[in-house]
Amino acid sequence: MKDILEKLINGEVDIDEAEQLLKSASILEFDDIAKLDIKRNERTGFPEAVFAPSKNYEDLLIIIKKYIEASDNDLIITKLSAERYEKIFDDLGDNSLIFDYNPRAHILIIRKEIKKREPIAKIGIITAGTSDIDIAEEARVIVEEGGCEAITSYDIGIAGIHRLFPQIAHMVKEGVRAFIVCAGMEGALPSVVAGLVDVPVIGVPTSVGYGVGEGGRVALDAMLQSCAPGIAVVNIDNGFGAGVFALTIVKSD
Repeated sequence: MKDILEKLINGEVDIDEAEQLLKSASILEFDDIAKLDIKRNERTGFPEAVFAPSKNYEDLLIIIKKYIEASDNDLIITKLSAERYEKIFDDLGDNSLIFDYNPRAHILIIRKEIKKREPIAKIGIITAGTSDIDIAEEARVIVEEGGCEAITSYDIGIAGIHRLFPQIAHMVKEGVRAFIVCAGMEGALPSVVAGLVDVPVIGVPTSVGYGVGEGGRVALDAMLQSCAPGIAVVNIDNGFGAGVFALTIVKSD
């Protein structure tokens, strides 16, 4: 960055060229394996995240090592199995890095330091059933990583709808700024919640189901077709995306 600014001052590049050079300098490229956005946190307020399942272990390890060398920001590894986490910890856990792995969310956050801060807002996270908790936990980890407090209530779906109302009332009283609602099967819960509250609802269809509902497509279609206004829908099992979207809503005010 200093070299680019010196060239700009000396008239060696114009301001448009300097802008392009600065943008390109923020992309970390190595070994023809990955291009990581090491300035994502400064630009968007949320650090880089790496999707683990489609990468072989050696490539994943290189990505982590190079990112740690280049950035002081946290690194998030999503959809990471416990077995792969243990291997990563064995290979990298003997240094000063802080490893925070949530086995239900299958998320690893690697930090160089723990930064204490007051929550900027509260976000409610709800699941229809116990089987949806893993995806809700993924959202919770992301919400907390982004500086918000998560208020959770799990297994309060419409099969026993009397369980829902006290929990919604509690979250509204606490002043949550958005709801993340995870549901599989017929995916009806986000519509019910959106009919009760005046803040955004983020529907997360999960792959919980059987027969025609297997894989989460029925839940996804139901949420997209909801007659209740104020719902945004993310992809199947995308707790990460729901968490980031909730943070975007909070930080946009």
